[in-house]
Amino acid sequence: MQVAANRMTREDVMAQANTRNDEEPDAASRKVEIRPEGSAMLDATDESILDALEEDGRATLAQLSRLSGLSVSAVQSRVQKLEKRGVIKGYRAVLDYELRGLPISAFVSVTPLDYSQEADIPGKLHELEGVVSCYSIAGAPSFMLVVRVSSPSKLEELLNRIHRTVPVSTESTVILQTYF
Repeated sequence: MQVAANRMTREDVMAQANTRNDEEPDAASRKVEIRPEGSAMLDATDESILDALEEDGRATLAQLSRLSGLSVSAVQSRVQKLEKRGVIKGYRAVLDYELRGLPISAFVSVTPLDYSQEADIPGKLHELEGVVSCYSIAGAPSFMLVVRVSSPSKLEELLNRIHRTVPVSTESTVILQTYF
């Protein structure tokens, strides 16, 4: 019988931070989360650290320490372990692409015309300027691209380059606004 997953909220962790020292909670107060086989086993403290870093990748160890209730050295150790295990893959800046001169973003669905060359498509599209990411998806199109360009005419140029680079059909959807 599986137990439903219980995750501590950030507020729970912050409340504990006000009453805890660097000790780990006793077994009776630990939250248990059942995860699929092969996934990283993370406790509530790891989750709170990850949530904070996901929200602000520049959060200091001192901030993470206050949030988790652990010492700075304990937080540093946990972050390093999460990095080593590949749970944290890197840190990135969040950019305002409009201010960067790339105000046009679009989703471009890509359907191969020749499925024998399907595996080559992501590698070839990766080289094109303006292609930000490529996702393998279920359904009629095989791939979904996120592209960013400076103008509608540059989007048209990029679509033409995609068609010259790989034998595909495409369908584009311009992104009007990103909410989250």
